[in-house]
Amino acid sequence: MSRPDEMAAFVRILDKGGFAPAARDLGLTPSALSKLVGRMEARLGVRLLARTTRRLSPTPEGEAYGARARDILALIEAAEVDAAAGRARPRGHLRVNTGTAFAKHRLVPALPDFFARFPEITLDLCVTDRRVDLVAEQADVLLRVGPLDDSSLVARKVEEGRRVICAAPAYLARRGAPRRPEDLLDHDCLVLHGLARFTAWPFRAGAAGIRTLAVRGRATTDSAEALRDMALAGLGVVRVTEFLVAGDLAAGRLVPLLGAEHVSEEVPVWAVMAPGRQRMPRVQAFVDFVAERAGAG
Repeated sequence: MSRPDEMAAFVRILDKGGFAPAARDLGLTPSALSKLVGRMEARLGVRLLARTTRRLSPTPEGEAYGARARDILALIEAAEVDAAAGRARPRGHLRVNTGTAFAKHRLVPALPDFFARFPEITLDLCVTDRRVDLVAEQADVLLRVGPLDDSSLVARKVEEGRRVICAAPAYLARRGAPRRPEDLLDHDCLVLHGLARFTAWPFRAGAAGIRTLAVRGRATTDSAEALRDMALAGLGVVRVTEFLVAGDLAAGRLVPLLGAEHVSEEVPVWAVMAPGRQRMPRVQAFVDFVAERAGAG
């Protein structure tokens, strides 16, 4: 077996979490894969996998080897794509990481169409609102809302939303609707915790330009979807990306507020990839599809 084939087998073991499920995918026996990893470990002089009777997990050296192997395999696939002059059919396993709000309101509803268009692609979707490391998470694509940190990764904008301030009719009936930005200081404003920009809401200030208002409330969360749910429960006023609450606003479950004064800045949605992976057919197909559907939405 060639080195790239060994790398591909090792990566499949990591993805599947064991020899038996990886062996079924590769058409080999579990013992053959175990012996393969043993030969690799002997050649490299390190343990790549920690084996117990109940589980199999990569050692730190195995995690590092797996990450580099993924990059090498991506470059090999990209080279073959270039050689095939675009004739390669999108296929293979795709690992995507995204936040709860984008997953629920944008991505998951579009997946039936994606699978119908690309039947040879399989998907592993990780949904979390915490900031993740693309390499550590072994993802092909990260979908993230908002500004990006400086990095050497490749990023493509797939959507541009806007923020809206809103609250549930039950909350407004109980507390009254804010008529001017300063009224928010007497309201419960629900925010995502961890970043100061989420508590500094911008408003127009005439000739002076834009001013920010430091809002506060009795509840914070690390989940945009939980923020929407708290607003729907009548717990307070929120400022969120519009796609998160578009259906609620249309149905009257939430009411927009301070539209004339509020500065609704653009909120980009990015597809972030390790260099080289953006040219893999399955990655390119997925990112193109998300951009197409988000633009239609």
